[in-house]
Amino acid sequence: MYPDQNSKSKSLYDRAMISLPGGNTRTTVYIKPYPIYAARGAGCRVWDVDGNEFIDCINNFTSLIHGHAHSSLIEAAARQLALGSAFGMPTESEIDLAELLAARLPIDQVRFANSGTEAVMMALKAARAFTGRPKIAKCEGAYHGSYDYAEVSLDPTPAAWGGNAPVSVAYAKGTPTNVLADVVTIPFNDIEGATSLIRAHGHELACVLVDPMPNRAGLVPADKAYLEALRDVTREIGALLVFDEVITFRLGFHGAQGLWGIDPDLTTLGKIIGGGFPVGAVAGNKEVMAVFDPSRGKPALPHGGTFSANPVTMRAGLVAMQLLDRMAFERLDAIGDAVRAGINDSFRRHGVSGTAVGLGSLLKIHFSDRPIRDYRSAYMTEREARRLSTFNLALLNRGILASSYGLMALSLPMTDADVDQIIGAVSDALAGVVATT
Repeated sequence: MYPDQNSKSKSLYDRAMISLPGGNTRTTVYIKPYPIYAARGAGCRVWDVDGNEFIDCINNFTSLIHGHAHSSLIEAAARQLALGSAFGMPTESEIDLAELLAARLPIDQVRFANSGTEAVMMALKAARAFTGRPKIAKCEGAYHGSYDYAEVSLDPTPAAWGGNAPVSVAYAKGTPTNVLADVVTIPFNDIEGATSLIRAHGHELACVLVDPMPNRAGLVPADKAYLEALRDVTREIGALLVFDEVITFRLGFHGAQGLWGIDPDLTTLGKIIGGGFPVGAVAGNKEVMAVFDPSRGKPALPHGGTFSANPVTMRAGLVAMQLLDRMAFERLDAIGDAVRAGINDSFRRHGVSGTAVGLGSLLKIHFSDRPIRDYRSAYMTEREARRLSTFNLALLNRGILASSYGLMALSLPMTDADVDQIIGAVSDALAGVVATT
């Protein structure tokens, strides 16, 4: 049972405290009183260093859509490793993956990077280079990686988030004031509120950055009318529309933009396109992507990266995407629908206020019956936060690994029996919530 002060994970954490700040390299994987250390994974399961087995409903925060140690991905990576892991030269592998992505999205060209954070950063810089304007707009509570500008108003408290019109709030201490001044924070799923702010700053805005289903803002899908309004108003003011599909590209064969029928000017990608290896990408039409083009001298936006488009990632990513055919997405949709329905039924049976939201293979659990529309409606009360913490611990001790903030990312190796096990564990965990909170 977790926590166990005599566990190997606790011993490793004590050791890590000496050489890593807080014993940690990724804030997202830290849990109190100590994180659980992974030993190996196979399919939809992961085993920790103490031998405990879990169904993995985190999947490295949405990146492992094929689960762990998929034989085809291992083969693709190993084949390339035998030829070399990285070169100071381009390789055919990046062309192959770029061509596949261009066949699935309404884009002409792709620029590879090493993370979703870098992809978003390069997209924002590309928008500035293309338009000659300094400011960006982004949605309140939406996570877009750790670039200063993209982090603005990521987690404002009610005391700081302002009135009906959001204000720009720093996420990290030391954020320069000019960063806040160059970010216009807009409400999610509020057409009038968002478009009025965009028009007010229109002559300064390089782009509007939006995630069609932002995880940290509640994981509720954007209204189609809201995205259409952003598409219209950006064209009206001469700014670019940037879709962050680092996570939502896993929602369908053509990504979220295919589901919503919206064509952005730039799209950022990551997570699943790397086949389990570090990756990021920014993609768009030739006119905008020309800011990266060095063929006629110094480009408007120089961009390098020692490991950008490294061939191991490119080869594994190509195979991962080829495996994600239309039948694969149908299966992922079915798994997601079944788990969401089972969780919502469990909430009703146990008389607990709560809901599971999301689309496809992504879902998020809220301990509230109020409609979740945006960051503010998703913001947890103290009681809801306590219930979620109790629930997560109970899930963990029933062999289900989920994120601390209620996110689940499901994977193709999951069987119907695995789905039943997840739902059963959720039901048992909710019974514990009723008994203790």
